[in-house]
Amino acid sequence: MADIPETHYAKTADGIHIAYQVVGDGPIDLLFMPFQGTHIELAWEFPPFVRVFRRLASFSRLIRFDLRGSGLSDPLGISERPTLEERAKEMLAVLDAAASAQAAVVANNVVGHLAIFFAASYPRRTSALVLDGCYARLARAPDYPWGVPTEVLEDSVARVEADRGSDPERTLRFLAPHGLKDPELLATWRRYTRSALSPAGAMAMAENAVFADVRPVLPAVQAPTLVLYRSGDRFAGKPHAVYLAEHIPGAKLSELPGEDNLIFVGDSDADVDEIEEFLTGARHVPDTDRVLATVLFTDIVGSTQRAAELGDRRWRELLDAHDRAVRRQLERFRGREVNTIGDSFVATFDGPGRAVECAVAIRDAVRALGLEVRAGLHTGEIELRGDDIGGIGVHVAARVVGHAAGGEVLTSAAVPLLVAGSAIQFEDRGEHELKGVPGTWHVYAVAT
Repeated sequence: MADIPETHYAKTADGIHIAYQVVGDGPIDLLFMPFQGTHIELAWEFPPFVRVFRRLASFSRLIRFDLRGSGLSDPLGISERPTLEERAKEMLAVLDAAASAQAAVVANNVVGHLAIFFAASYPRRTSALVLDGCYARLARAPDYPWGVPTEVLEDSVARVEADRGSDPERTLRFLAPHGLKDPELLATWRRYTRSALSPAGAMAMAENAVFADVRPVLPAVQAPTLVLYRSGDRFAGKPHAVYLAEHIPGAKLSELPGEDNLIFVGDSDADVDEIEEFLTGARHVPDTDRVLATVLFTDIVGSTQRAAELGDRRWRELLDAHDRAVRRQLERFRGREVNTIGDSFVATFDGPGRAVECAVAIRDAVRALGLEVRAGLHTGEIELRGDDIGGIGVHVAARVVGHAAGGEVLTSAAVPLLVAGSAIQFEDRGEHELKGVPGTWHVYAVAT
């Protein structure tokens, strides 16, 4: 899990508390609005979110917040339906509390109409406006023929009321079809959306999203504006984007490849590259270096079931004990912790033998806590990206661990070759396809 920034609270003139966080110290303030139902703390457990946050914070002072009725902000009453003006005041309160005199407002997905209204209403507080996969209106009309039929939108709202949008496949089918191919993303998305929105919040935000129409205020937007869309986006694609660019004075229109509306799914870097260049005048140049390393992935087996059995408090205590045990072994075997993702650890070693020994020691240490972990290792070239790592070598290790059973340490074929002559013994587990990695890969289990 990424380090979670401190959560603060802004207070509107009406006494409403809005949760917000600030990350980074770049030269511009950036108010980021990914969609309506958010949870600013839980989002740090979702790696695709974290990647975008870190990229944006690399060139800005990133300000994120939960609208009222979502996440950690004050709840909505069952029949409350905040207006765009009331929502804009929540944004204004956050900027005031964060000591931001002026910010670039970056919106993705259904909150575009709110970002547009804010920019038009508070031009002095808006240094720039970025609309990524957004629209001015979603419903079809005689002068807006590419919109969605009203009966379809009404059915969507009724489904939200019935099940709070708990079926991730239905939601992602239009917003992020690429995500349908990732079972882990589906499970995470379900948990995130349920935690982010109460039933009242879900209804209010669904109605705002599908029935808002900010076309009359588009000419009033004074801030430099970038309109982004992905060519295959079926939710708010080219016609919506072109309309925005044609009706916001001086707006720049940019098409990106892909089919996903959500910035977090698909080629997120392409979106952030465009945003960074528009706001700063320069495109990000990755600071990468390639080195040979052994990558270790570990994760707890059956963590969801254990968490349900123990409850949140006891599970957190057990997870903390697990983390301490893993870090002791990483220090003992001179491994470098790269990241934690939920109940998983990612680490690198400059020697494959010590990496294998560390994986076995971690397995044994957490067994004393009543937990079972599995581990996967691969030795190969990786890219160093600041404190992070990337490249095919990382993907191989991540996929190898997916084939391991509880208590098992699996490696790619590279590891046994490099530790030949040591006391470490291996058992051949045959060839496997590693999702997303070309070809088939021989996998070995450490015999202990």
